Amino acid sequence: MAKQTIVLVVNGDRYEVAIDPWRSLAEVLREDLRLIGTKIGCNQGDCGACTVLLDGRSVSSCLKLAVEADQREVTTIEGLAPSADTLHPIQRAFVDKGAVQCGFCTAGMILSASFLLENNASPTEEEIRLGLSGNICRCTGYNKIVDAIQSAADNMNAAGDEGGQA
Repeated sequence: MAKQTIVLVVNGDRYEVAIDPWRSLAEVLREDLRLIGTKIGCNQGDCGACTVLLDGRSVSSCLKLAVEADQREVTTIEGLAPSADTLHPIQRAFVDKGAVQCGFCTAGMILSASFLLENNASPTEEEIRLGLSGNICRCTGYNKIVDAIQSAADNMNAAGDEGGQA
C-alpha cells in the first residue's frame, strides 16, 4: 500500500507528512515529528502514557491511526505550556506537589488532567480519580497526582477570577 500524505496541526504548527496508513498517531508524533514527550507504553490503550489532545479531546494516540488525525488539531505535552519559559499550571503543580517519579506516565497524566479541568474547573477528588482512570502510574500511588491536579484547579480558578495567569 502506498504512503499517504496527511496534514497535522500539532501544537499550533502545521506538518505535512507522508506515512504508511497503518501507523499510529503516537508513532508519527515520536518518529516523524520527534515529539518524544508522548510515550508509547502498552501500545494497547490501557496505560494512558500516549495520551494527547485531539481537537481538545483526550485520546490514546497509540490507538488512533495518524490518518484519522489528518487536518485536525493535536496537542502534545510539548505544546501545553504557554511558552518555552513558562510551565502550564498543571505542569507547575506536578512539580510543586512532587507528583513526578520516573516520569513515564507524566505527559499522559497531565494531558488527561488538562482535558478534565477544561470540562470541570472544580473537580472533586472522586472526579479527578475518575478522570485519570485511563492512566496508569507505577510509582506514585496517585495521591500526589490527585493533589497536584486539585492544586492546579485551585490556582487556575484563582487566576481566572483575577483575570491573570497562574
